[in-house]
Amino acid sequence: MQDLTHYINGAHVAGTSGRFADVYNPATGEVQARVPLANAAEMDQAVQFAAAAQPKWAAVNPQRRARVMMKFVDLLHRDMDKLAEALSREHGKTLPDAAGDVQRGLEVVEYCIGAPQLLKGEFTDGAGPGIDMYSMRQALGVCAGITPFNFPAMIPMWMFAPAIACGNAFILKPSERDPSVPLMLAELMEEAGLPKGILQVVNGDKEAVDAIIDHDVIQSIGFVGSTPIAEYIYGRGCSQGKRVQCFGGAKNHMIIMPDADMDQAADALIGAGYGAAGERCMAISVAVPVGEATADKLIEKLKPRIDALKVGPYTGGNDVDYGPVVTAAAKANILKLVESGVAQGAELVVDGRDFSLQGYEDGFFVGPHLFDRVTKDMDIYQKEIFGPVLSVVRAGDYEEALGLAMDHEMGNGTAIFTRDGDAARDFASRVNVGMIGINVPIPVPLAYHTFGGWKKSVFGDLNQHGPDAFKFYTRTKTVTSRWPSGIKDGAALNFKPMD
Repeated sequence: MQDLTHYINGAHVAGTSGRFADVYNPATGEVQARVPLANAAEMDQAVQFAAAAQPKWAAVNPQRRARVMMKFVDLLHRDMDKLAEALSREHGKTLPDAAGDVQRGLEVVEYCIGAPQLLKGEFTDGAGPGIDMYSMRQALGVCAGITPFNFPAMIPMWMFAPAIACGNAFILKPSERDPSVPLMLAELMEEAGLPKGILQVVNGDKEAVDAIIDHDVIQSIGFVGSTPIAEYIYGRGCSQGKRVQCFGGAKNHMIIMPDADMDQAADALIGAGYGAAGERCMAISVAVPVGEATADKLIEKLKPRIDALKVGPYTGGNDVDYGPVVTAAAKANILKLVESGVAQGAELVVDGRDFSLQGYEDGFFVGPHLFDRVTKDMDIYQKEIFGPVLSVVRAGDYEEALGLAMDHEMGNGTAIFTRDGDAARDFASRVNVGMIGINVPIPVPLAYHTFGGWKKSVFGDLNQHGPDAFKFYTRTKTVTSRWPSGIKDGAALNFKPMD
């Protein structure tokens, strides 16, 4: 069994707290590694190294910082297969899905190559008599990110790439469930030319999180995870004067209008609902067909597609549709919610409760589930299941369907499938959700737009990646400049009389 490390000041460093967490192979249920859990002293050591290295890095011009990002992109392409395999081994997602995890992070790094343009300030010539005014975007100093298990490559890169391109140092606290890829990313960043101490990886649990929140040197915190923890970090971090952005849970609705292409909608729901075993904050977990006839057609299309899904380990070949969930506790929680749906009266059309994979009986596999006739008062509707469970809530008309998405306390993403441009425009305009798909099931914006939900899916006023990232990781300094006149008049060869 492997003992993992922290990555501090350019080196792998063993933990000294004496506390460890097990890292599982979700496909077999076996412990494959131990990861150290840092205490406040270990976190402070990493912060001190980062604080010492950051001023010199901030003084490097943006073009040269961007060249590090360019080289990092090359290295990510070089090691794509290696990164994907390590990610799948600890998370459980399929190899193509793991490579997609790396790729969507890589795209944000590519955007950060434009740092020289994105960091340009503003200038006003002649703001007053002999007065010029200009603004500068300057680095915050030491920043930190707390990232989730479900995207161990993508979300760390969404945070540290723009932060570092802006001239900051960065402390990354990845999920203790799948920490190997973040450690590999730190190595690659330094191979790309990043100075030691600018990107530190400190593994840990709540003790490490609290050490980040309470450390007076750390200027900003980014977080992605559950809503209760997002609220906790945001409230406590802001009270300490830090800049904080926290992204929480989701309950994403997909509205299917009567005029939708039903095969297209069903295929979209299969990918968005069951891909990555449903462990995505942008997964579609609620399908809302409008009208009984639409709902009946949708169920008819979905059931054979779900029955045909192949569940297996990432080593099972490219035809595996999704793998295990990340832990035994996650599996137990999903099945508990499924049981609550049955008990509260939902119709379980596809029942995956007895799913077992020969040879992998101890793995954390969950069979696919499909509920019909789910109502708003049920736990499976109210709560984020984060598993391969799709709920169908039947709506009588468009307004009722729109209201379901608008009334839910989460507001991460939503989608509508329709051939009616007027309905699509109305939906996009009115719905109080941050990311909208029109005939697109998982509306994750590309790197040059920003990612972020509304309502209890987000805490903070700036989104991830895109232009918002460069605002979040910098402060604006405005300079008003006036120079005395007279030098341009030339030399005086005679004594001037006294004024």
